Amino acid sequence: MMRIFLFLATNIAIMIVVSVVFSLLGLTGILDAQGMGIDLNALLIMLAVIGMTGSFISLALSKWSAKQAMGVRVIEQPKNQTERWLMNTVAKQAKQAGINIPEVGIFQTPEPNAFATGMNRNNALVAVSTGLLLRMDNDEVEAVIGHEITHVANGDMVTMALMQGVVNTFVYFFASIIGHVVDRVILQNERDHGMGYYITQMVAQIALGFLASLLVMWFSRHREFKADVGGATLAGRDKMINALRALHREYELRDLPGQLAAFGINGGGVNKLFMSHPPLGERIAALMGGFKSKVQSSIT
Repeated sequence: MMRIFLFLATNIAIMIVVSVVFSLLGLTGILDAQGMGIDLNALLIMLAVIGMTGSFISLALSKWSAKQAMGVRVIEQPKNQTERWLMNTVAKQAKQAGINIPEVGIFQTPEPNAFATGMNRNNALVAVSTGLLLRMDNDEVEAVIGHEITHVANGDMVTMALMQGVVNTFVYFFASIIGHVVDRVILQNERDHGMGYYITQMVAQIALGFLASLLVMWFSRHREFKADVGGATLAGRDKMINALRALHREYELRDLPGQLAAFGINGGGVNKLFMSHPPLGERIAALMGGFKSKVQSSIT
């Protein structure tokens, strides 16, 4: 709840700052003088409500959506030794991280994969693929689970959803202003909104959304490094490094999908700016070089 409160407070603070800056720069008066007829404060508040509401709805449905999309079978009663070990490992690490035990699930795919999702850190789901259980040994799977448990303990699902809500709010806000300017000032439309507004707003949303995604992806990569350190803390540094190396070897043999992959992102150069996960080589190097200095802040 504190994380949600802080993000809401931050969102409100940003809205206030934007309103003050617009007033100091006289932007509102300039738009009025051009016959824009747009209430910037009302527009900002309306879009903030829409953006944040959408993020909360998405977050609330995240577990259900992930189960449906990935075909996750939640383990109610272990059917074999592997499922029993999996549940015990999640329970042990959840206790270490100070969170409620998440639901544990398995989904069918030959690729090694795992993810965590949920409304909050005490109502989460951790799911692993059949490929992960078959292609990696127990120590490596334990490290992958530790990575996901750290995501849950750090509240990363909530943080990313709220950040996306804030970003969406300002993308829509500035796209609407650009649309108004083009429609009323450049095209001299004096009645309602013309096609110029809708076309310009759509193009501006795409362009601004593209730029905003760079910020969201950067933050996501930052959280992945912290989750790696958390996994190393919960399972052991060597196990975490070996898990990343095993995944790196998998990449040398095939291209893995990246929709919900916990580790399945690789690459470099400009492409890295658009990746939600850092290249595996960088993650291994970070653990090998900076583990001790990061352990204390891995689970916050």
